[in-house]
Amino acid sequence: MAIHKRKFNPEDDLGFGTQPVIKSQRLINQDGSVNVKRKGLSFFNTSNSYHTLITMGWSKFWLLVFTCYLTANIIFAFIYVFIGNDSMYGATTGADFFHHFMDAFFFSAQTISTVGYGHISPKGMLANSVAALESMTGLLAFALATGLLYGRFSRPSAKIKYSKHLIVAPYRENSRGIMFRLANVRRNTLIDLQMEVIFSYNEDVDGKKIRRFISLELERKRVSILTLSWTVVHPLDDDSPLKDITPEEMASTEAGFAVLLKAFDDTFSQTVHSRTSYQYNEIVWGAKFKPAFDRDEEGRFVLNLSKIDDHEVVNS
Repeated sequence: MAIHKRKFNPEDDLGFGTQPVIKSQRLINQDGSVNVKRKGLSFFNTSNSYHTLITMGWSKFWLLVFTCYLTANIIFAFIYVFIGNDSMYGATTGADFFHHFMDAFFFSAQTISTVGYGHISPKGMLANSVAALESMTGLLAFALATGLLYGRFSRPSAKIKYSKHLIVAPYRENSRGIMFRLANVRRNTLIDLQMEVIFSYNEDVDGKKIRRFISLELERKRVSILTLSWTVVHPLDDDSPLKDITPEEMASTEAGFAVLLKAFDDTFSQTVHSRTSYQYNEIVWGAKFKPAFDRDEEGRFVLNLSKIDDHEVVNS
């Protein structure tokens, strides 16, 4: 094994203990989430509801909002239909079920949003009671949706673009380094960035596979301000546990790299975090990154985020 033996630091463990990786599963997903499936919670468990609504993708969020809005109006429309056509002033008289239902549906949409155009209005105690209940439900629902929107927009987060591959590239004189590149997608300013890269692999100990974690030494672990791109380098020198490792050994041990970034967001005045991971099959051996920035006519730097992963094969 080309991985140099050294004393393992328990603090490098990502919370998985010594459990080995099987079937090339990531410990940390590329989007930064932890690759752990949870079960044993009741179907009606609500402990993660707020977190789920705040962190889910925008397309899923708007689909959920639209679905809840449509479902609520359909339920109340059926209630108005059940009460009877004579329970609403202005409704189409003598209409079939479809037209009666559509009158009730659009009346429900006006009531739940407290718009009330006045063309249709409730008639009688029962219909007015249902309309009052629906208007209160609408006020609470829109207040909840507003709070969720505010929470999603105001939640500090880092939007970092990482290169798709790790590369093993020439580094300084007669040496090599494992590298990846990153850049800030947003226009905000990130300061006091701190980087940690943890290498993990399966090791056979007395016929049993266990997972080992090693915090890799980096060329630089801190950056004062992220203005352009940052190429993170682990030198494969004499002090590196990966100095003589080969692609075959990476594959046989199901090796992986966890990337943990912490920075201070100058816009929100709060600390933000970003995570990603690389697997052994995402390493390009004998390559180097191409420049990701240029200058405009006035000499100002221009960073091209689409070139963060651009690399070329070289003789290492």
